[in-house]
Parts: sequence; C-alpha cells; structure tokens
Amino acid sequence: MRLTFPAFALLFACWLMTAAPCGAAGGSDGPLAALPHTPSLDPAAMDRRIDPCEDFYRYACGGWIVNNPIPDDHATWSVYGKLYQDNQRFLWQILDELANPAVTRTSAQRLIGDYFAACMDEAPIEARGSAPLQPLLDRIAAVGSKRELGPLVADLQLQSGASGFLFGFGSNQDFTDSDQVIAFASAGGLGLPDRDYYTDRDAHAVQLRKQYLDHVARVFVLLGDAPAAARHSADLVLRLETRLARASLTRLERRDPYSLFHKLSLPELQRLTPMLDWTGYLDTLGQHDVRTINVTEPKFFAAMGRLIGDTSLADLRTYLRWHTAHAFAPLLAHAFADEHFAFYDHVLQGVPQPPPRWKTCVGHVDALLGDALGQEYVARAFGPALRAATQLMTTQIEQAMREDIEGLTWMGEPTRQQALAKLAVIVNKIGYPDHWRDYAAVAIARDDFAGDTLRATIFESRRELAKIGRPLDRSEWGMTPPTVNAYFDPQLNDINFPAGVLQPPLYDPQLDDAPNYGNTGSTIGHELTHAFDDEGRQFDAHGNLKDWWTPADAQRFKERAECVVEQNSRYVVVDDIHSNGRLTLGEDVADLGGLILAHMAWKVQTAAQALPDRDGLTPEQRFFVGYAQWACENDRPEELRLLVKTDPHSTARLRINGTVVDMPEFRQAFACKAGQPMVNERICRVW
Repeated sequence: MRLTFPAFALLFACWLMTAAPCGAAGGSDGPLAALPHTPSLDPAAMDRRIDPCEDFYRYACGGWIVNNPIPDDHATWSVYGKLYQDNQRFLWQILDELANPAVTRTSAQRLIGDYFAACMDEAPIEARGSAPLQPLLDRIAAVGSKRELGPLVADLQLQSGASGFLFGFGSNQDFTDSDQVIAFASAGGLGLPDRDYYTDRDAHAVQLRKQYLDHVARVFVLLGDAPAAARHSADLVLRLETRLARASLTRLERRDPYSLFHKLSLPELQRLTPMLDWTGYLDTLGQHDVRTINVTEPKFFAAMGRLIGDTSLADLRTYLRWHTAHAFAPLLAHAFADEHFAFYDHVLQGVPQPPPRWKTCVGHVDALLGDALGQEYVARAFGPALRAATQLMTTQIEQAMREDIEGLTWMGEPTRQQALAKLAVIVNKIGYPDHWRDYAAVAIARDDFAGDTLRATIFESRRELAKIGRPLDRSEWGMTPPTVNAYFDPQLNDINFPAGVLQPPLYDPQLDDAPNYGNTGSTIGHELTHAFDDEGRQFDAHGNLKDWWTPADAQRFKERAECVVEQNSRYVVVDDIHSNGRLTLGEDVADLGGLILAHMAWKVQTAAQALPDRDGLTPEQRFFVGYAQWACENDRPEELRLLVKTDPHSTARLRINGTVVDMPEFRQAFACKAGQPMVNERICRVW
C-alpha cells in the first residue's frame, strides 16, 4: 500500500516497518487455525479526551497507542503489525501441518512443509556452525588475479541474491520500451542501510560508524581471525564502502527515473570499469547474449572500477569475505545470527530481542517459496465475495479519479486527455496472481536449511535473470498473496492488492462503508494516485519513461507539489529531526490524493442511504477515524531516525495529521476553527 522507489525495480510499495515486511512484530500465543476478526473502526482505540482539531492522530489512535506497547522483538508495532502477525500465525499453522511427512501432501505442499521443518530444526544448524560458508570462502581465497573477480562476484550474487558484492545486477523493463526486459546494473556494495550513513558528520552518524566497525570486526573474529587482524579488516571494509557510498546517488537523486537510465553497450561498460571482466561475469550468470545494459549510476561504476584497480587483491578478498558472512549470517549458527541481529536490529532499530524462531521460518518460506505458500493462504482466507467487494471499490475509486481529472482547473486539455488515457488502461490486480509459480526445480531437504536457502535463492536469481532479452510478462506480481501491503508499478501501470492487506481491520465486511472507504478506499486511491505523483507521472500509459505533459502543466504540477514539500518539511519526527518533505513527496501526494478519492467514492456509494450516527460519531467522522486507524503505531526512536533517512513515507502520525489538514471535509466534520493545528491556512491540493 504506501510505497517506495527501489533503485531499479521501480516498484512502488509500502514498507512501513523496516525490520520485517510491513508490520511484523511481537510475540504470540501460538498458531492460528483461522484469522481473528478485528473491526476496522475500534472506538476503544480512540482517546476522546483529545480535541480532534488539535491532534487528530492522538484522538483517533491515542487509546491504541497506550494499550499496545512495542513487543521486544521489533522496532515498531502497529495495526498493520498486528494483522501481519495474525497472518504469520495463520501461516505457521498451515506450515506446521504441512511439515508433517505423514500427511498426504502435493509436491508444492511438501516443498514448503519440508523447508519450514528444516528451518525450525535448529540442532543441525548449530552443529554446522559456519560450515555452509566454507565453499564460498574457499572460492574467495582461491582467486589468483583480479581478472577472476568478475565470475566470482557473479557467483556470490547468484547464491545470495544480494547487491552487497560491489554492485547489483538483475532484470527490469526497458524504460523506453516497456514491452521488453533488459539487464540492469545498479549501485551497491554497502553494509550500512544508505550512503548517507557513510557521509553524514553529525555525532549520531559518527557513533553508528564506530558501532558498525565493531560489528564487522566481531564477524571477522567469528570467521577465525585474530582480534587485531579483524580490526584491521574492519577498517579496510569501512574505507572501501565509504568510497562506494560517496560515488552513489542520494535517495533524493534516485527519485528521478531519468537519473537511473543510461543504456550502455557491453564494450562501453567494459571501458567504464576496465578491471572487471564483464564477459566472465555474464557467462557465470548464464547471460552470454547480453550486449546492452542499463547502468543506473555510471559515476558509481566508474568509481568502482577505480577502486578495483587501486586496491590490492588481498584487500578485495577481505571485502568479499565480509559481505559473504554478512549476507549469509542469518542462515548460520547462533553466534553469527545473533551478531547480525545485535547490529542491524538492536543498534540500528532499537529492537531488544530477536523474534521467535517460527516467525523467522515463516518469513523465509514466504520470501523464497511465496507462491506455493500463497496458494495455501488464499484457499483458506480469501474467498470470491471479498475479492468481488474490493474489485467494486477499486472501480469506484477509479471513477472518482476520472471525474477529478476531468474537473481539474489547473490542467490543460492536451495533458488531461493523456492522463485520462493512462487511467483507462491501469490494470487492477486483486488478491492473487492468475498463474502460480512452479518450484519443482528447487531441491529441499529437511535437514539442510542453509543448503535449501541457497538452492531456492539460486532458483529465484536465475528466474529473474532469464527474463533478460524476453518480452515482458505483464501478469507477474511483485508481492506474495499473504503480504500486508500493496503497490503501484509505473512501468506495468497496474495496482496490486495482495489478499493479506484485504483483511480486517483494514477491510472489514462486517462494518459500514464509512470506515472501509476511509481505510481500504484511501489505500486504493493512494496507489492510483501514484500513477500521477512526481515520479509516476513521468511514465506514460504503456509504462514508458516519456514526457506527456505540456511545459505549463508540468510547472503547475511542480508548484502544487512544492506546497506539499514545504508543509511536510515543517514537521518534527524525533528529537530535532524534521521530516524530509522532498524524500516523502510521492507518498505524501498519494496519501492526500487517496483520501480525496476515497471520500468522493464513499459519497457516491452512500448517496441514496440515510446514514445513522454510530459509536458517538457521525458518518463523516467515522470515515475519517476509519482512515486514521490504519496508521495507529508505536515506534522506537532509533527506528524513527532510520526512517527519516531511508523511508520515502512520512511517519504514521504525520501521514494522518499532515493529510487531514488539507481536507475541508475534515474540518467541517469536526467543526474545526481557523487557527487550530488541524486547519491549514494554505490548503495543499495536487490531485
């Protein structure tokens, strides 16, 4: 639902919680045989002592915030988190059943059941220690020349699925020919979450780099190095990563898709990075025929080439040893997994303790065998009536956007017709894909968790790479059905709502329309608005990067967007750190547009109905409280600091208060007066 802009996936999606997909958190009592019902508007979650015109978020969520402290195994806890955890517990029950070899199972059920069993059986994992790493470490140690780095890096990337080995490589749609898939090479090579962690000079950043150094040194000790040698190696890693970070685009720069599109021939890329054998690299990936690559950041690759050239082979081996241990630590014995958690979860996000093992294992199955697990989830939790209801709501929201575009006074007719043409061909993907992925080629053994993960990762890596040079499959999904999330893809020009996000308390068929349109309706409108936000508007109806705006209309859009930037940059997130309104612009525009569209659709849906007050709230108030309660959330301060740097979404409180202030219908619903915090003197409105 509420999205991000990955470096070359160009997939808009919501990752509200960074330690796990959109909301995982907390302990539990055990597996769930059925998903529980939680209403999409809960009066007990409110704090009616708060004046909604002073702080609407606290009014709608104050009771929830007090009664839902953050569990010890996570950085944040939210309404999304609770639903995600319920889904996890439901999947736990499914996998527990399918892990029993005595039950009759299909081949797909056997795969996910045996993989879950292998993950849950910690004794053999502990007994193997770091042994699963040894073949990779031996491979690194055996490299005798820089000429061999290309094939080595390719092999490490294949087995890890990670971009930490100098750079990232994969497949994606051609920005200017969206029916074709081409190769993409992207910046990577870092162990910290963002390039700014290496370049910022404030005291907090300096302290984090020191803690990172300590962490890297401890990992080298776990690999068998003496403490002094480990410290030397950690210093080297940080120096090399800092060079790569300084050559990388900032997150703001990456928000411009034109900055990420530079098609080079293979000889041109070879000249840009002469010390890396690209032919050997591509041959190892099985991509012998690739002759054109989109290099998202040429400046980065030039700097990477210089780094390879002036760094000794021994030092490059050290760097690759670190990233191998980093990538695979969660699959190894407790010493490695716990050290990984201690820095990436505890230090960076403030999480006190690791999640229970079952939750980790459910996540692994969903990540690597997601369609097979998704089939089981859909069969048990997502019926045709629910799918039909959300499809109807989506159609209504699209009609509201059509009317909105037709009535815009700031947009000229040529641009308007292009916008309507784009809206007309947006594809709605609801619940689950039409075709399920076949994992028959993945070998899963009940006593080899690390090996299972490597084999499943290689399968997925090769599946993605096999798309290069082929026509696009527009039916493919970027999320698994149980995911509590949704996204808009500007190149496919589609909106995607997995079954997991269409459950109570987000969509509640037992309640009236007001909270459902406020909640799920605004989410649908949010994703739809992403087609026309500051990034999405740069892609045409077919998903090509193409300027279809007149210069005057583009300027008027930018002026309206600037209002949103200025408004949201005023808000303080944590300590004295303000929201980065330019980083969050696309999400903030989509939040506001989504709420406007949902309100329009709800008024049409209920036009002929006499709507009673309920729970001491008028229908209009129920719409807005329903909207706010999807975002009820508690965050650790460490997590908020991380989000401000890395997340294109505003924080939950700002997403609610920073949106309703621009809705005249909100101030009318709660009789807010001029001068109160929830009343903007200058109303921002883009769509």
